[in-house]
Amino acid sequence: MLPLLFVLSLVTAMFGHQIIPVSAQSIPIFPNPSVLPPPNPQPLPNYPPPQPRPQPQPQPQPQPVPPTPPTAPVRRLPQQEIRGVWITNNDLGVLRDRNRLENALSKLKQLNFNTIYPVVWNSGYVMYPSEVAQRHQIQPFVFRGTEGQDILAEVIARSHRQGLLAIPWFEFGFMAPETSELALNHPQWLTQKRDGSRTSISAAGEVAWLNPFHPEVQQFITNLILEMVTKYDVDGIQFDDHMSLPYQFGYDRYTTNLYTQETGNPPPANPKDQAWTKWRADKITAFMVQLNQAVKARKPNAIFSVSPNYYDFAYKLQLQDWLNWVRLGIVDELVMQVYRDDLTAFSSKITRPEVLESKQIIPTGIGIMAGLRTKRVPISQIQSQVRAAQQSGLGVAFFYFESLWNVGPEVAEERQSGLQAVFSRPALRARAQSVL
Repeated sequence: MLPLLFVLSLVTAMFGHQIIPVSAQSIPIFPNPSVLPPPNPQPLPNYPPPQPRPQPQPQPQPQPVPPTPPTAPVRRLPQQEIRGVWITNNDLGVLRDRNRLENALSKLKQLNFNTIYPVVWNSGYVMYPSEVAQRHQIQPFVFRGTEGQDILAEVIARSHRQGLLAIPWFEFGFMAPETSELALNHPQWLTQKRDGSRTSISAAGEVAWLNPFHPEVQQFITNLILEMVTKYDVDGIQFDDHMSLPYQFGYDRYTTNLYTQETGNPPPANPKDQAWTKWRADKITAFMVQLNQAVKARKPNAIFSVSPNYYDFAYKLQLQDWLNWVRLGIVDELVMQVYRDDLTAFSSKITRPEVLESKQIIPTGIGIMAGLRTKRVPISQIQSQVRAAQQSGLGVAFFYFESLWNVGPEVAEERQSGLQAVFSRPALRARAQSVL
């Protein structure tokens, strides 16, 4: 029987979003990424790359060797249009039932979708059998389908038979309920605010935050992800706005000591202090660079996808410098969340400079709210936002599956016809291939 706290967390998770066990020896331990030089989180001018300086004749000097990129190079495919949907914990009935899952994926294919993002990490628990989770005593149960099947394996296999990419969604990132086994069994992994409090209010309720600067947390997250990409035929992995840290956090003993050691000063009292913000954002960036390298070493063709909020919000309030991640070459796909009812407000966000820059490099899409159980979104609003994104050369992903046609002011057939109208032709996607 599932723990009561887990059941409660599934119910409260509104932005929610089995595997052959691997031995402990197969999971590498990575060094502390804080030793990596912190990248610059501030937006940089989009200048053309510098040209080699002419050398005096008749003794020309050799040209400098370009620096090694932070990850294995992949062929970028910006022309691919993302048409995706998140399959969340609210869609558990679909994920766990083979017949409902097959019907759902078949309908998505008929409506010319090409990507699904099934939840795999939510409320401090994974949605597949995990030796990493068991070893850390954070999950005393294995979550399976109604017939005992491995949910993740089933979703991936059936998606591929329909020609859909399956990119599991690591939804909660560094976030976990304070009552989860993860938080209770590893209190030293949690960070805190300056006043000593350890929680914040999110769409999933009151949550605690894992310390993204702590090497044990970094190793745990890395090992979970490597376990998944190694044992499953995933097309990639997606991290959203919770692969971050609210700006008020970072005043735990480990982090304050590290900051003092590196800067010679204690962290400032103002959590929005620019230097303090930059230092923490740079540490998260350094970890993401290392995580990308680890994933690509295991599966070079895996799509490293991120789904953040718009940049000013993400950097200043969540310490998530995703534009720098794009420029460092560690992002293969961007889906920026823009949950707005007003079309003017929606359009102003999808035409921001960081979106225009990203879409020139990688497949870029916009996250659109299709509805919630407590908020029904009309299909006309969905259509207008999809068309605005398409006119800007952007793809889309919908939050979330059930609300596409089962939760809305119109009947399911009308909503499906509305989606068919904006996706009248297929938009095929291929896995990014390693450069030979």
